[in-house]
Amino acid sequence: MVGAPGRRAVEGRLAGLREELGISFCVLNGENAADGVGITPKLAGRLLEAGADVITLGNHTWRRGGIGEYLETSDRVIRPANFSREAPGRGLVVREASDGASVAVINVLGSLFLSPAVGMFELVDDLVEQARERARIVLVDVHAEATSEKVALARWLDGRVTAVFGTHTHVQTSDARIQRGGTAAITDVGMTGPHDSVIGVKADLAIHRMRTGMPVRFETAEGGVRIEGAVVECDEDGRATSIEALRVDC
Repeated sequence: MVGAPGRRAVEGRLAGLREELGISFCVLNGENAADGVGITPKLAGRLLEAGADVITLGNHTWRRGGIGEYLETSDRVIRPANFSREAPGRGLVVREASDGASVAVINVLGSLFLSPAVGMFELVDDLVEQARERARIVLVDVHAEATSEKVALARWLDGRVTAVFGTHTHVQTSDARIQRGGTAAITDVGMTGPHDSVIGVKADLAIHRMRTGMPVRFETAEGGVRIEGAVVECDEDGRATSIEALRVDC
């Protein structure tokens, strides 16, 4: 979700979409909530009030002041688990869905261009084991640049988690699928925000930097706002039965 346009879309439409689609649990990646970069405690609170059950983050987690102290105590906003173990916050949380089911959410960061403290494959098995001790439904947000890393993680976790959702690249992929072991996967769920842009940034600014190599202060675009994501259904054991990419114009 990107900037004020994305936030307005979530605040205005999420509650209605949850009712319309029968959504019992909603995870939102909010690392671009604050003017396109980072998130603040205040904005996190607004997104949770709008209908998100859990907020995941990514490589821009620390870009805004006060977020470290907030993550230290929050049980609904998590950051990538493979940040330094000395960093505040957590990468795994378990919450109750509206239908009473326990849902575990794991957040990890890919390695290419993002350089986490620890590679996600070094700790994801332990995270999944911890999650499955507390919940049958396990959702993973893999925030990564490389599609190969996201596809590989989905394959590695097939049959052990309910769904693996890719985030970070802002462009929804067309590979929503149920894998052989019963894990739903999509390489990138897309972007909730202004699509008349370059992945949320005013196009002229992004293009100027690409053409000239000169530093430019990015600004969030405004037009073509839509909500993107993926809807997964699963059985009582947490095995995915369907996945569908979601696009809603706002």
